[in-house]
Amino acid sequence: MKPEHLKLLRDKRWRLNNLYFITDKQGKKVRFRMTDEQIEYFDGMHTRNIILKARQLGFTTECCIIQLDAALFESAKCALIAHTLNDAKRLFREKVKYAYDNLPSEIRAANPAHNDAAGELVFSKGGSIYVSTSFRGGTLRYLHVSEFGKICAKFPHKAREIVTGAFEAVATDCFVTIESTAEGRAGYFFDYSQTAEKQASSGAPIGPLDWKFFFFAWWKNAQYALEPLAAIPQRLLDYFAELKAKHGINISAAQAAWYAAKEKSLGDDMKREYPSLPAEAFQQSIEGAYYAKQFAKLYANQRVGVIPSNDHLPVHTFWDIGVGDSTAIWFVRTVGEEYHIIDFYENSGEGLRHYMKTLKDRGYTYGEHWGPHDIDNREFGSDGKTRRELAREGYEIDGNKYSIKFSVVPKLGIDEGIEQAREILARCAFDDSKCEKGVSALENYRKEWDDKRGCWKDKPLHDWSSHAADAFRYFAVAKGRRKRTATSEPLRM
Repeated sequence: MKPEHLKLLRDKRWRLNNLYFITDKQGKKVRFRMTDEQIEYFDGMHTRNIILKARQLGFTTECCIIQLDAALFESAKCALIAHTLNDAKRLFREKVKYAYDNLPSEIRAANPAHNDAAGELVFSKGGSIYVSTSFRGGTLRYLHVSEFGKICAKFPHKAREIVTGAFEAVATDCFVTIESTAEGRAGYFFDYSQTAEKQASSGAPIGPLDWKFFFFAWWKNAQYALEPLAAIPQRLLDYFAELKAKHGINISAAQAAWYAAKEKSLGDDMKREYPSLPAEAFQQSIEGAYYAKQFAKLYANQRVGVIPSNDHLPVHTFWDIGVGDSTAIWFVRTVGEEYHIIDFYENSGEGLRHYMKTLKDRGYTYGEHWGPHDIDNREFGSDGKTRRELAREGYEIDGNKYSIKFSVVPKLGIDEGIEQAREILARCAFDDSKCEKGVSALENYRKEWDDKRGCWKDKPLHDWSSHAADAFRYFAVAKGRRKRTATSEPLRM
């Protein structure tokens, strides 16, 4: 090989942009060239990277090429995790194996691979690249997790396995990248994104185990544009005007036309799949979520935020009381025909006295207190008394007797209760600060995923969001006894 060729092959950037072939969106064979977004990620790559993005920006393709190159030329051990087995097989076949098979023959001959039928390429000089839905054991120099947000939402046990297994296989000075569109306001991807974005905004230095935040909005990509042919709906014009006024984002006529056309097919999922801002991405509820449409309307009408003070009105509480499990409490004021959800509290491993003290410490003037039907179950070790009776008798708190008189929520099937909650949400407004955890739970309360059949089961997933959602359902059943017709209107401050 000529010296000038050897010099080029020592240049990683040159190799990435000249050696490898991929198929484009039309299925044609093309040479891989990094886009502006891909260059930004490559140049800014940290030891731990998190990418929140619009769809179809090619980061998984780029990471496949980066890993293949590292395995070939650096003898690096690499792994790529996809959110389903079919996706893993497709990525290996269409990205990794395709790029390897189309390398110059002398490159392949200099470092041949084997085991390519098992989702893995193992090179004679020691490098390897493995594509599957998980990784545990061994050590890695590069790890990429594709659609981590979807893994966290649909397969929380797999997400935990990735965090405790695959992440731990990567040394501090090696490289992990997780990328995804947003999928609800919970789980590892959401938590990591929030922490990384706040750290980036603060300008604080990033340590080797800190996540570096990358956000790629749809409007930064020149391909997301169409020739304007039809009038843009006024609500979208207002939205684009708000982006400009509040965030300095100028949307061109061609971009507006593309966005309007795309929204027709995606509907409520548009902001999740093509976010303009990081916060906007996570406002969209996850797939299978029971209250996705309701929260989309609440956010659109600015009914999750700072709500007016009505301290003169009583606060009603609605409880899901767990035995050896979490207890969740919603704090609600009735303001005319609206319900202002002013506070939320959840804890576990505590007795009834703890929650009664929490209410006292909040300092609200209380009205009604509602508990589930099992509040009349007899409490173990309480001389045969029920939890409702114990609350009525009260406890000594801060030197004074404090008691609660509970009403019992009528017993109603879960499906009917969820429908009641959907109806009442139109008349609710939430304090986003005090209710942050509760709102996140409601947004993430979803059907259980059937991995074998590849569809949603007709029952809720029991996870961290269940107790807050159950308590809210009890609120809806208690207050939804009288049928009312209402629509979600913008909250007047």
